[in-house]
Amino acid sequence: MRQAISRLRRIRRDESGATIVEFAIILVPMVILLMGGIELGYNSYVRSVLQGSLNDAARRAAVEAPAINASGSTVEEKVENLIRGTVRKVSPNATVNVTQQSYFDFSNIGNPEKLMTDHNGNGQFDSADGDCWEDANGNGQFDTDAGKTGQGGAEDVVHYVADVSAPRLFPLHAFIPTINPTIEFELQAAVRNQPFGQQANAAVICA
Repeated sequence: MRQAISRLRRIRRDESGATIVEFAIILVPMVILLMGGIELGYNSYVRSVLQGSLNDAARRAAVEAPAINASGSTVEEKVENLIRGTVRKVSPNATVNVTQQSYFDFSNIGNPEKLMTDHNGNGQFDSADGDCWEDANGNGQFDTDAGKTGQGGAEDVVHYVADVSAPRLFPLHAFIPTINPTIEFELQAAVRNQPFGQQANAAVICA
């Protein structure tokens, strides 16, 4: 009996192997923090590459008959493929969608077409009142966004929006369910085309 008690006391005082147990407890949180830090750096890098590619493509496309080293039958397609190809060098499975809209000026980006006649003075376009507007995109109808698809013409402002969806570098969502398994972000750039011709004036149309 005394020997058994003595053996139990020795086991209780024995601290060999305690470090392994303690390390096992903190291992998982430490690995998650390490992966999270690397993931943040990776996300910033992909974002930086995309913004640089977007700015570069926008500047290249701003001249008349631009020389863009990318596939495509139109300038718009070449710009999008140039951006997509650059991003996929750092994130091969990334999905990149680029929209390109042209405006008469920077102040028109994201704004409705300009009202020229507002019969009831409410600051809004009313078709029933016969209001007149500046048809900036030339489609014959009043739009809440004055932009028109594509590169536009001389001295027009081209607004680029790039949406990216790419798988994360590490499966953080397996440890933290609230984290999306993909990174998603949107970047923008706006560049005025070179004055290689006369900028077209928008027609004024009345409802």
